[in-house]
Amino acid sequence: MSSALYMATLSVIQFVEVSSFLTVESLASEVAKLTLSFLTDVSARATVRISKPSALLTAEASELEVTRTFDDIQASAVNPSLPIATSMTPTGRSIGAKSERASRSQFSAASSSLPHKAAIAMGSNIGDRFANIECALRLLEAPGANLETWSGEPRVVVVDTSFMYESAPMYVAEQPRFINCACIVETDLEPRALLAFLKQVEAAVGRVESFRNGPRAIDLDIVLYDSLVMDTRADCARGTLDNLSGELLIPHPRHGEREFVLRPLADMVPDLTIPTTGKTVEASLIALMAQPSTDPAMYKVLPFPRYPLPHHEGERPAHMTKIRPVPPTATYWSFPVTSYASNSNLPPRKTYIMATLNATPDSFSDGSAHYSLPDALSYANAAVADGANIIDIGGYSTRPGAAYVSPEEEFSRVVPVVQAIRGLWQEGAVTTPGGRLPSIARTAATLISVDTFRWEVAEESVHAGANCINDVYAFSGADWPATARSAEHFAKMRQVSRDLAVPVILMHSRGPASANKDYSQYEYAADGRGRGAVLEGVRLELGAKVEAAIKGRGGIRRWLVIVDPGLGFSKTVEGNLEVLRDARSVVSEYSPHLRSLTAPPSRPARNPLTGYPQLIGASRKSFLGAMLERPDTVGSYEGRQTRPVERDFATAAAVSCAVQQGATIVRVHDVLRLGDAVRLSSALWS
Repeated sequence: MSSALYMATLSVIQFVEVSSFLTVESLASEVAKLTLSFLTDVSARATVRISKPSALLTAEASELEVTRTFDDIQASAVNPSLPIATSMTPTGRSIGAKSERASRSQFSAASSSLPHKAAIAMGSNIGDRFANIECALRLLEAPGANLETWSGEPRVVVVDTSFMYESAPMYVAEQPRFINCACIVETDLEPRALLAFLKQVEAAVGRVESFRNGPRAIDLDIVLYDSLVMDTRADCARGTLDNLSGELLIPHPRHGEREFVLRPLADMVPDLTIPTTGKTVEASLIALMAQPSTDPAMYKVLPFPRYPLPHHEGERPAHMTKIRPVPPTATYWSFPVTSYASNSNLPPRKTYIMATLNATPDSFSDGSAHYSLPDALSYANAAVADGANIIDIGGYSTRPGAAYVSPEEEFSRVVPVVQAIRGLWQEGAVTTPGGRLPSIARTAATLISVDTFRWEVAEESVHAGANCINDVYAFSGADWPATARSAEHFAKMRQVSRDLAVPVILMHSRGPASANKDYSQYEYAADGRGRGAVLEGVRLELGAKVEAAIKGRGGIRRWLVIVDPGLGFSKTVEGNLEVLRDARSVVSEYSPHLRSLTAPPSRPARNPLTGYPQLIGASRKSFLGAMLERPDTVGSYEGRQTRPVERDFATAAAVSCAVQQGATIVRVHDVLRLGDAVRLSSALWS
């Protein structure tokens, strides 16, 4: 034995003898760190295996295996108060190399009080699948990580969530389809303690053990935990994956074959390297999707809760009374995502239609046509009969020069309309001979969004029966640039939205709709025709708000966010056309042109809006009128001034473009005629 090896071995022995760690995970991690300190090869890994013979009476030994890299040492050195396992990092990056782009390939630093980060996969295929998952997320943050005592500070905190998906079952086909998603948590629980707590949460939500890979109310799996590599099985048992019951393997051993695991992870941490494979999450997903498969396409889903909440819920377990009520699911929308290359025949993509009900005396588009309650109900009934999927009710006009409306006045305009629509159910809840609800009952059951930027109005409207919040200021209020008041407003809207568990539509705007149209700071993104600066501004400005809304403690769920690029708000006519013409790029990965730009260092390495469902609202807006005022360059048309209600044909062209650009929702006034435009456009491009 060389002297260097001897000294390293002796140091490890002495370190173990004097150590006083509470868990073998911490001991193994620190031994690996110490071992690496004697090496000079920065690509080296240290693997430590610990056997604890007295841990389990029914087994020969409880074993743990941990692998660490030099990147882990670097992470620990940045914050010496954190254990070595506090950051999940890619391999192969030299010590000391730091950049904005490089930092995105790892978990961001956890808090000092909850030093570890873990990725947890979630699934449900029986009962109210969406409510089951929301319930589990709320229970995860139970004080003290104890559902019985419910005291102390949370030991698990959700800091990010993925989009939500519906997938066909694997392994056992004869069972309902699954809803799948994932979350990232901060925790001070060691892996096995975290697993034990997840099992408590599963039981509390209602999971009952059945056969392997069978149906379940909730399934929670630790997929990743810092950069830990762990297998609690004995060496002789590691040749198969058929003996995982009661064991813990990190990373999850089957992640590479499961699109429903990799795709949610890619939503949150695409550049994170999986320690057992050396591949990033995104590369792993791409490799899986390139394989031949006959599996059906996965669907991205958007659930809508049912409000008002039922008055009589029956007896609730004690721990369920300690979390805010989880609303039942009214319905959900779905849209296929790109799946296996060998299965390219995706089902048609539906564009949903949002009807616009202005409960105001001064709407820009229709004046006071729907200001009275009977008129509002008449419009709602007609819109649903004509094909509306959701009705957007607003009580505060955003047109330039509109009069100020107090929160109390806005409340008095909106909430009675919501209540009246929901009250129609009692009048029409009798099925026809064919089993179909009469039109009045269909109106009562249709989805409702409330168009407001005020948390008080949003909260009361949802409790009255609305299913969605549509905020033209994306939580930050009307001030632009942002002020201290903006931050307070943002925090309150975020909290209300999370507590209610409703979808939110976050729109790009810059204060008053007619102001702040200068996007010259984004000229670096313009193409050869001078287009692209406004689109870049939308991506980055709205993207920053969306990131702030979904990430960190108290964030809303990613799967409940819809984005709106804000046509007609703080954009010139040409700026509006630029956004409408290339709306797909608002929610797509950067194009080769955008990736090649010499951009400011603060620009995110990836488009923060990638993957979000998008609403396009061009109906009757002034930029359409401005276009109609322009004379033809060739021909006798000299242009004309139009009232908003005279712009529906122009709106049809904008709606067709929105469908072609993959919009999830179009917001319109004339549902029947613009619905025809959606139907034909969908037949052409979906």
